[in-house]
Amino acid sequence: MQPLTRVVKLTLMPQHIETFRQIFQEHKQHIAAFEGCLELNAYQDNQEPHVFFTISRWSHSQALDNYRYSEFFKLLWSRVKPMFAAKAVAHSMTVV
Repeated sequence: MQPLTRVVKLTLMPQHIETFRQIFQEHKQHIAAFEGCLELNAYQDNQEPHVFFTISRWSHSQALDNYRYSEFFKLLWSRVKPMFAAKAVAHSMTVV
């Protein structure tokens, strides 16, 4: 199985920027400790501060799916999804 990188673009309503940053910091270690997670970071766009990208690396696609379908993810997503100004856009990719 080949490692993969997951990039998710999150466009927030501006009033939720600080709340999102707090939630990410509160839960980053738990997500990073999830089985198969190799790395996790969030980035804030310099030109559009309400746009964030989460970039995570996973040992294989099943590890990512296990996280995405976990109760933890469902609860976390239910907290952040109402903050979105646009639908999240996700891409999973492997090194060529």
